[in-house]
Amino acid sequence: MVQIIAAVTQNGGIGKNNRLLCHLPDDLKRFKELTFGHTIIMGRHTFESLPGLLPGRHHVVLTGNLAYEKKFPAITVCASLGELKKYIQSHADCFIIGGAMVYKECMELAQVLWITEIDALPEADAFFPPIVPDTWKETQRFHHDADKKHKYAFDFVRYERKARK
Repeated sequence: MVQIIAAVTQNGGIGKNNRLLCHLPDDLKRFKELTFGHTIIMGRHTFESLPGLLPGRHHVVLTGNLAYEKKFPAITVCASLGELKKYIQSHADCFIIGGAMVYKECMELAQVLWITEIDALPEADAFFPPIVPDTWKETQRFHHDADKKHKYAFDFVRYERKARK
């Protein structure tokens, strides 16, 4: 199953200057729980924003820089969007983790969206594509209030693709 996971602010923001907009420890924990043991797919900027290879997950990176394969032999490099989409279609058990362009281009391939909806409006320069109600149905929602570890309230939301007509 192709799944997308993202933390999204009220205006659709997902990042600024190649960094997450909000530090939410429970969201990071959920990210790890959901993606562990699966392939994670991302663009080069997202990969470079990680603290390193994430344990227990195979990394696939979209980049035209083929030297990445030598520099990071543990990852799979897809050199074009077409190559990435072919990879996703042949390796259907994966999570798409960003960034904005990869989300936009791969939305059509996903069956499930795992979205953390953050009750905040920090400045952003990268945005998640709109979740169109005609295409997606909300199937779960769990609220988390702001607290000592979480500056903002947020909801964990699961969307499933509606049957294609």
